[in-house]
Amino acid sequence: MKKEYQLLYVLAVIKFILPFILQNHYYEPQRDEFLYLADAHHMAWGYMVVPPLLSVFAWITNLFGNSMFWLKFFPSLFGAFTVLIVGKIIISFGGKWLALFLGFLPFIFGLYLRVHFLFQPNFLEIFFCTLIAYSILRFIQTQKNSWLYIFGISAGLGMMSKYSIAFFIISILIGLIITRNRKIFLNKHLYFSALIAFSIFLPNLLWQYHYHFPVIVHMKELHQFQLQYVKPSGFLSDQVFMNLPCVFIWIAGLYFIIFKEKRKYRIFAWAYLFVILILLYFQGKGYYSLGVYPILFAFGAIHLERFATQHSRTWKYVFIIIPFALGIPFIPLLLPIWKPKKLAAYYEAGHLDNSGLLKWEDLRDHPIPQDFADMLGWKEMAQKTAKAYSSLTDAEKRNTIIFADNYGEAGAINYYGKSLGLPIVYSDNASFLYWLPDSLHLDNVIAITDDKEEMQHPFIEDFNSALLSDSITNKYARENGSLILVLKGANASMNEIFRQKIKKDKARFKY
Repeated sequence: MKKEYQLLYVLAVIKFILPFILQNHYYEPQRDEFLYLADAHHMAWGYMVVPPLLSVFAWITNLFGNSMFWLKFFPSLFGAFTVLIVGKIIISFGGKWLALFLGFLPFIFGLYLRVHFLFQPNFLEIFFCTLIAYSILRFIQTQKNSWLYIFGISAGLGMMSKYSIAFFIISILIGLIITRNRKIFLNKHLYFSALIAFSIFLPNLLWQYHYHFPVIVHMKELHQFQLQYVKPSGFLSDQVFMNLPCVFIWIAGLYFIIFKEKRKYRIFAWAYLFVILILLYFQGKGYYSLGVYPILFAFGAIHLERFATQHSRTWKYVFIIIPFALGIPFIPLLLPIWKPKKLAAYYEAGHLDNSGLLKWEDLRDHPIPQDFADMLGWKEMAQKTAKAYSSLTDAEKRNTIIFADNYGEAGAINYYGKSLGLPIVYSDNASFLYWLPDSLHLDNVIAITDDKEEMQHPFIEDFNSALLSDSITNKYARENGSLILVLKGANASMNEIFRQKIKKDKARFKY
């Protein structure tokens, strides 16, 4: 087993460093990453959008200077940890080098390559889903109660990472009930582990209760503006396309747990089925299911290695060549390895521009994926905001606030703004609404907005002067065309309108 573990550690290191090598340095932090970094400056037991665990890693990232390396460090690290767990599952079944390699390939030729390079809660969700599955698997294999406690800790920390992990926990428990493993519910240590999980999650639950469960309001708005457009056919096709080069591995894993090993591990097939059904019911996005696949990759790798050993050595080469042949052309869709112009040309040459793979939340196809477009234009925005701010006199600056329409704009300008001499940026979007002072008085405002018609709105008349200072010109950026306005001399009517708006926004969340 020593050689197998050595190979596993090498693969985990490759998983960690590969995204740093592949991603083009032209790109900046992604929109959501700015929000999660901002959470670290307002440490709490909860936030409007996510539970608090990610903010701990954001705090550490900020402590080390929040450079691109440290921003990407933890997603890459937990990606490597996930590979380690998959490898340990494979080794526990006697898997050798081929199985370990096949279990590794989906993490470089699937959507995991992108997820494990974005500072978002998804990388924690995938890790804890995998650890939850691993702990139940090891309990089934060993009957050692210590694995139940690992299950409880994983479930608790998972819930502190992303609420949707509850779907996987529920599905695992249902799978236990309807299979021969149901006797686990007679084990008192399962309930002790559940108490540990609840204790870990309790501070966030109390926070949600205190603020009247803003996550419910957020989910309603998410469904209203995004999830309602997710169709069952699209969700199911995503299950294939997001792991397309290695789809045969997880399908082999499903076959293995349904029909092999005396059906001892069929619980994981049921868990997979219930997760998919739950997400279909709630119109979840395709990538919400990413946490259920690592365990299937492990089982699939075991089955394919055994198949190749029993039949022909040729199959070993086939199982490796397929992911490389399909996966290498797939990489430019997963990470922005080239500048936007070259990427767009690559997609067009491959006839991907009308395939749906470049569709954004506006349901239209664009030259590059939305995640990549969300990595562009931020530094330009911060620099042009700084230019607008520097145009003010010192007296005007003392009575000026910077206000952004969305959390990406606010987070990005705060990220770059310190070195540019900018004051803190406010917004009423996402968690920034919580951090907005109730008594904020408007005099002069530098407004950053993605509304191209902002200068035409009636409230502009409530300022003594309104100047369009600049706009974002990167045509590949999602913020392309966003405006930077310099508004001076807000009157009493404007201040009252602003106060009522903030009061109304906070009332929606009963803040």
